[in-house]
Amino acid sequence: MASTNGITVRSATTADRPAIVQLVETCFGMRYDKDELEHQPGIFPVERALVAMDGDRIVGHTVDRTMIVTVPGERTVEACGVSAVVVAPTHRRRGILRELYTRQHERTEADGLPLTIFTASEGTIYGRFGYAPSIESSTFEIHDPRRAEFRPGTPDPGGVELAEPAEAEAEAHLREVYDRWRRLVPGAQERPPAKWSLLMADPERNRDGASSLFALTHPDGYVLYRRRWSESGNTAFVVEFRAVTTEAHIALWRMLLSLDLVHRIEGSISDDDALPYLLTDPRLVRITRRHDELWTRIMDVPAALSARTYRHDLDVTLAVADSFRNKGGTFALRVRDGIAECEPTDRAPDLELGIDVLGGLYFGAHRARAFAAANRIQVKDAAALRAFDDALTTDRTAELGWFF
Repeated sequence: MASTNGITVRSATTADRPAIVQLVETCFGMRYDKDELEHQPGIFPVERALVAMDGDRIVGHTVDRTMIVTVPGERTVEACGVSAVVVAPTHRRRGILRELYTRQHERTEADGLPLTIFTASEGTIYGRFGYAPSIESSTFEIHDPRRAEFRPGTPDPGGVELAEPAEAEAEAHLREVYDRWRRLVPGAQERPPAKWSLLMADPERNRDGASSLFALTHPDGYVLYRRRWSESGNTAFVVEFRAVTTEAHIALWRMLLSLDLVHRIEGSISDDDALPYLLTDPRLVRITRRHDELWTRIMDVPAALSARTYRHDLDVTLAVADSFRNKGGTFALRVRDGIAECEPTDRAPDLELGIDVLGGLYFGAHRARAFAAANRIQVKDAAALRAFDDALTTDRTAELGWFF
């Protein structure tokens, strides 16, 4: 497809892969490890990539795969997961990203997928394409974990064992627990085999000077972590913490906090993690940064809103604006016993919002009332806003399953 500035967009081929790797490395300022180059085609096949061409040079790239994502209500949907969206620094502000995204979203529409999701490196680019942050996470640190004491009466479930992550039995356990966990958590995705293989390969680039992965396992959970020595002491970096039950969560944290020769623990934590409430001094769990983890665009409003469940019954009419793909309109959303029906309507809207706002609300990580306070939802009926806001809340905070 030719653009007005002489750039063409086409599907990638295997022969394009070296040039794609060079462009992605240049734009993100990193170098892939050999293991990453080996496993990446199984995660995001080059046949699913689109490239922007200036003559015979690749100057832009995007790739996707169909992902299985859990939505509120422990349901799953197929979604388009997009990765490695880059434009060469020599070709900025020439409409290349829009050309790529137009083709990308045309293909997603043809595939009939209700959502598009990705992890974003910058926060100012993607709102114009109908995306908004839909999952948030916080980075925490615990200094001197020896000071951490569990509140009286907190159980000590036990059951934690040491494991070598890449050993077959341990890896099988990790996969089984992760699959149970991701089915419970809004926003978590099924992890493809190639991604598991890459995780177990544990590329040097992912270590940031720390050790290879250690593992703690429980019948209903696991922790993957690294250790790094420095002049200020030893730090344990929690790479992945997955617990299906409360007992597993407590048991794994008891073990992490009792590791010998650890002066600090760092990692990411969800908003509803119970750890601070388990400790006599909750201030030990110090939040150091809050950041978005996933961005979402609604591709098909009725299909997406009907795919998830809701907290209570609801009758609301939404006017949704979409300047990028013209997939908006006015929709009647009716919920009974948590189950939704959504269809176009000619009724007057109760609420007006952009399709980006709807994506930001989808997994339950944000509140409609906050968007309304920011004038990103225009409220025609205050009671409808309250009902909509409450109905979208979830029992469990959304979390990203794996970074892409």
